[in-house]
Amino acid sequence: MSKRFLTDVIVESTGMPASRAGALAADIIGAIRDEIITTGRFTLPEFGGFVVRETKARTALNPRTGEQVKVKAGATVKFKASPNLKQDALAGLKKAKRKAARG
Repeated sequence: MSKRFLTDVIVESTGMPASRAGALAADIIGAIRDEIITTGRFTLPEFGGFVVRETKARTALNPRTGEQVKVKAGATVKFKASPNLKQDALAGLKKAKRKAARG
């Protein structure tokens, strides 16, 4: 999903001018980002949640040279889909596979 996609959905559902819809989409994305930064999580019921997870320092391999490289500790944002989203996504995937097999 992109900011442009959100803008198009807002324009389509409200009839709002694209410039205002773009600003609204940016505000929504900014609010989600701020919530993740301040609380470490953001959840949308029926969709899923974003959670900040700390990563440990570790040793990895450079795939090009094969040499060992030290990776610093840090943080990443993980997404966990809601059970309803998982179920709907699986149903959509199965439907697409059936359609591809017929066509």
